[in-house]
Amino acid sequence: MTHFVGGNQIELLRNGAEYFPALESAINGAAREIYLQAYIYQADSAGTRIGDALKHAAKRGVAVKVLLDGFGSKDLPKTFVLELEQAGVLVMFYRPKISPWTLKKRRLRRLHHKIATIDGIIGFVGGINIIDDFDIPNQAPNNVPPRIDYAVRIQGKLLLALVANVQKIWRRIAWIHLRQVDASYVKITKSSTEPANLQSKMNEGVKAALVVRDNVLHRRDIEDAYMSAISQAKREIIIANAYFVPGRRFRLALIAAAKRGVRVRLLLQGRMEYFVMFATHAFYSEFLKNGIEIYEYRKSFMHSKVAVIDSVWATVGSSNIDPFSLLLAREANVIVEDSRFSNELRLDIESSIQEGAYRVDAKNWAQGNIIKRIASWIAYGFVRFLLGVIGQSTEK
Repeated sequence: MTHFVGGNQIELLRNGAEYFPALESAINGAAREIYLQAYIYQADSAGTRIGDALKHAAKRGVAVKVLLDGFGSKDLPKTFVLELEQAGVLVMFYRPKISPWTLKKRRLRRLHHKIATIDGIIGFVGGINIIDDFDIPNQAPNNVPPRIDYAVRIQGKLLLALVANVQKIWRRIAWIHLRQVDASYVKITKSSTEPANLQSKMNEGVKAALVVRDNVLHRRDIEDAYMSAISQAKREIIIANAYFVPGRRFRLALIAAAKRGVRVRLLLQGRMEYFVMFATHAFYSEFLKNGIEIYEYRKSFMHSKVAVIDSVWATVGSSNIDPFSLLLAREANVIVEDSRFSNELRLDIESSIQEGAYRVDAKNWAQGNIIKRIASWIAYGFVRFLLGVIGQSTEK
């Protein structure tokens, strides 16, 4: 069951254009401790900008702890990491051993978080990696608009859960790496998460929840949160998701919502950059014949992992709706129950639909796209085979 807490200030951040300045400002204001977790960290303009801020923080005595995924950040130059470490930044990699010749389950379990916390009073959660907005797969930077992605800036009581989560993971990975864990980590208390200048706002803050997915106690928490909200939807479900390969339970929940009169809209990635993305097309016919609207975003690269239901429930995070996010990776989403925030996110998704998306027509899809449909089932079969090899099922 999703645990909501009140007294939060949640700010929606669109793309790196809004996220990186907010993150940099928070890092520059840090006095005690910074945690940063990312799946991808690139040594591009964005990575250099954030890296410089982290180095400056470490040099002035702030404890800076960076945890990167061993696969997602495998191309980060060793010289870049060394410069961070020489400035006093502690850097670790989650599951750094990668072998293309094995399909061992533990090596497919990745750290997909995009989280930062500063002094236990400011936090960031979302889908934005440390990568430039114009770094688009298979595209020259000047040929397309920036990618679409989201994060949230958090202040308030939700920081208790967020900081506890990042500290727990850091200490676990440090133990695995046989590195001495710094016992002087920031202890999160009421006073540190609720500074005096925020006290007056806490009673007016919104309800929010941190929902994580791991391979121990929270294996289905994100999926269950989606399922609960979808089952209670009365008017509208709008989902914008980059990698959308839902399991049978999720698909049936969306179809059931459509059948009871809920308007269901899916904004999906129209640029098929990776083979596995073709698996998304396997469900188009089923969705379209049941009245679910499908829009493909083609203006640029859409990396979003967000949803809004009935303009009162919204989620922003790192979790795709595919087997890798829902069954393998460590993920983190923030769920907000607030009409103002939900409507702000809804209008932004709506703008993406209007300005850069193409609606998939049910009749045209049924009559044509034979090659796409064949490719989609091949891709879906590959996903099922891969997960079958490692002992998982896409139909759960």
